[in-house]
Amino acid sequence: MELDTGEVVTAHCPNSGSLKTCGDPGSPVLLSHSDDPRRRTQWTWELVKANDTWVGINTLLPNRLVEKAIREKLVPELAAWDLVRREAPMGKRSRVDLLLERNGQPCYLEIKNVTMVVDGVAYFPDAVTERGRKHLEDLLQAVESGYCGQMFFLVQRGDGRVLRPADDIDPAYGETLRRVAERGVRILAYRAEVTPQAVTLVEPIPVEL
Repeated sequence: MELDTGEVVTAHCPNSGSLKTCGDPGSPVLLSHSDDPRRRTQWTWELVKANDTWVGINTLLPNRLVEKAIREKLVPELAAWDLVRREAPMGKRSRVDLLLERNGQPCYLEIKNVTMVVDGVAYFPDAVTERGRKHLEDLLQAVESGYCGQMFFLVQRGDGRVLRPADDIDPAYGETLRRVAERGVRILAYRAEVTPQAVTLVEPIPVEL
């Protein structure tokens, strides 16, 4: 990354995807800085401007943003649920991003960051993800055990108007997403407005499977 001073630095990229549609060389970026001496890099890549739209690439932010929205009852589909904990055990070997509860019934909520948008359509994933398919299977197992399982896609850019699985990138993920949805896993997608000052949860968008 080239700073305003002209200095070129190496920044940590908190995103394991391909950054398709938002990783073009020469794009404006926003970095955060840390003085922690234990870090390998002082800089972290937070935002990139693609198609005249700021995009949040930090995959750690959606969990915090969705957690805050649930606590403040800003997601109508989840307003009846109370947040119990983060990184909760699910099944014998899995963990889920958030554990919710309503009248003693648990609900397992997995959150995914979406950065890939083409002509207003947000796609997930932007790279083959075996781990992502496993998360879907874990949610299905929870549903089949009598619990609630939900997948929450956060489109961290303002130009995504509908969410679809990226079948041309990972057809197995798309097939798994459709299958678990048919068998009771609830799929939610929300759009966030991203600026250098703030990332704000804005509204739900349709999910087209």
